[in-house]
Amino acid sequence: MKLSSLKPAEGSVRDNKRVGRGQGSGMGGTSTRGHKGAQSRSGYSAKKGFEGGQMPLQRRVPKFGFKNPTRVAYKAINLDTVQALAEKAGVTSVDVALLLENGVVGKHDLVKILNRGKITSALEVSAHGFSEAAIASIESAGGKAVKL
Repeated sequence: MKLSSLKPAEGSVRDNKRVGRGQGSGMGGTSTRGHKGAQSRSGYSAKKGFEGGQMPLQRRVPKFGFKNPTRVAYKAINLDTVQALAEKAGVTSVDVALLLENGVVGKHDLVKILNRGKITSALEVSAHGFSEAAIASIESAGGKAVKL
């Protein structure tokens, strides 16, 4: 076998349909486009979502819901994550910069500390928000919750 002798499998490649080459070809005259109408014209392209004049799906389906423009989205971080990170880094204060450094949050994320897990060491935790239970857990372990 040589590269020069490679061919596609038998029957896998069809010849192009040669339209508009006279009546004898069977594809002359209208060139398989039918008679009249937009689709028979050159330059025709259906608009996205166009259904031939029928009310399109995106207009038939009712609108619902509400997007609150003043919503503040927080990245939730649990106490077990904070504790594990503090032990790994060997620090007594955990802030957003440390979370960012370790890839826990993104650069533009607002951080909220939630109460899942246990906190065992006295840590000073700085974040944009805390749940009440998380504040209680941090303070009961001898730490401090600092809201940014």
